[in-house]
Amino acid sequence: MRLVNHAHRAIDLRTTPVHLGLGSSANPVEGFAWDPEVLRAYGAAVAADGAEGRLVTIIDGEGPGDHWERHPSGDEMVVCLSGSVTVIRDVAGVAQRVVLGAGEATVNPAGAWHAVDMAGPAVILTITPGLGTEHRPRTDTSPTEHVGNTPSTQAP
Repeated sequence: MRLVNHAHRAIDLRTTPVHLGLGSSANPVEGFAWDPEVLRAYGAAVAADGAEGRLVTIIDGEGPGDHWERHPSGDEMVVCLSGSVTVIRDVAGVAQRVVLGAGEATVNPAGAWHAVDMAGPAVILTITPGLGTEHRPRTDTSPTEHVGNTPSTQAP
């Protein structure tokens, strides 16, 4: 995994997310993967951006999400590009469901556990704070059922 400075070519956000950092910098993240070691390396590479850093990526999928996550350091934006998705989240102990169609977005507040379910094939764009992000396996359908019950993994 490495950050690339000033890429002057098309970037496929499905395979090469972009890190938005301090000073309005935008750096493609080559070799990115949803793997704990790569996530740690990414976290270390962008640590100087603190809570202001964001990862922009596109995710294709279908069906229920396989994990819960939360971002203590800031809000996350989820944009549905095609299909339909349901964002399920826990805000102050209250479960919320937000259904998005193509072109619609929602903001997951900092610290809110959330998951994304895709109704059929769907594509989302996320703008996500990385600092302190936590993940938990999804074994239930309600964010309020799992909070505090399952050990989490934390990205740096």
